[in-house]
Amino acid sequence: MKPSELITKIENNEFDSELKKLYVTDSAVDAQKPRYIRTINEFIKLFGDDRDVFILSAPGRTEVCGNHTDHNNGKVLAASINLDAIAVAAKRDDMVIKEKSEGHNLNDVDISSLAPNESEYGKSAAMIKGVVAGLKEYGYNIGGFDACTTSDVMGGSGLSSSAAFEVLIATIVNHLYNGGNIDAVTVAKASQFSENVYFGKPSGLLDQMASSVGTFVTIDFKDTANPIIKKVNYDFAKSGYALCIVDTHGNHSDLTDDYAAVRSEMEDVAKAFGKKVLREVEYDDFLNHLAQLQDKVNDRAILRAFHFFGENDRVDKAVTSLENNDFEAFKQAITESGFSSFLYNQNVYSPKTPTEQKLSLALCLSEKLLKGKGAWRVHGGGFAGTIQAFVPNDMLDEYKNTIDRVFGEGSCHILIIRPFGGTKVIG
Repeated sequence: MKPSELITKIENNEFDSELKKLYVTDSAVDAQKPRYIRTINEFIKLFGDDRDVFILSAPGRTEVCGNHTDHNNGKVLAASINLDAIAVAAKRDDMVIKEKSEGHNLNDVDISSLAPNESEYGKSAAMIKGVVAGLKEYGYNIGGFDACTTSDVMGGSGLSSSAAFEVLIATIVNHLYNGGNIDAVTVAKASQFSENVYFGKPSGLLDQMASSVGTFVTIDFKDTANPIIKKVNYDFAKSGYALCIVDTHGNHSDLTDDYAAVRSEMEDVAKAFGKKVLREVEYDDFLNHLAQLQDKVNDRAILRAFHFFGENDRVDKAVTSLENNDFEAFKQAITESGFSSFLYNQNVYSPKTPTEQKLSLALCLSEKLLKGKGAWRVHGGGFAGTIQAFVPNDMLDEYKNTIDRVFGEGSCHILIIRPFGGTKVIG
């Protein structure tokens, strides 16, 4: 379908059912339409109106439980959310990708050569090339395309804006050149490959997997080549709680080494036992050798190992609680996760700037407002950015108003759990 035809049909509400599958409520659908039309118009402006286009989407994710466990082959509970990255895309007849993100310069990427280049680390063009390279490595078709994209996934929010973009690129290639036949796990792996090898960020697989698979999902990374993925049957809308992400507007620049240290210190503990990752170490062996361990690794590494072992158990508890419709037990697991991240994993503020503690303040404020009624925890990579809170619906106005008063208007984001991961929306 031509771009201008799509605009007419969106304006005439002909795609409302497709949009509602992603955005859940009628009001959310209505709010999305101007964004979709704006992106289509940008495509027409840059690339013309003479080709059939697809509209594709990849969601941000919220980490529900399992903070900093995936990179050491641990367990996580995550969910896709209604904030997403979308693309209007059309095939090209060469091996060039031209991608224009709203508010950014045009990326012009030649994919006839896919070798990684360290000078391109940190650039979105490298991320695009890496995703394509990853899919090619897995044996799938690749090709050029033109695309205009936009994202309402907040950068630095712990909602994984980079993973949403990577999964979006993979989803474009999937539907333009592979008939939508690339499975969600492969999409996620290709996206992680891009972030690690081409973008230069040592991330685990959680972000990409949650964005690619969609809805509530628990993932066991014990075997990273074949992670165990299970969707969790729980209707969060009936819980009586709202899911809030609080953006503390803290300084989250130059934190790559802080994130990397969490992973490397956990791996240092594993190496002391002759293992590669902590998941290969038995907890009882770890406890029994604490004295000897102190001569081999630093104290923070040991504390982070304690967090890892406990967090895996908390993921199991959270999943079981949801499956048993026991939201009180679920809240307890979430709050315990938050305390462990703060006390043991120590990813609530950067040791480089110990007086900047926006996350600590948000957690403190949430405890004072919600103690005995809700749950609260650091969200995502930590050190700066966001926290997560489960807030009773009858306390939502008070919580949001207080958070917005302290951290600025619009700091408290009320989210919807999205039932789909990376997908074709229209086309």
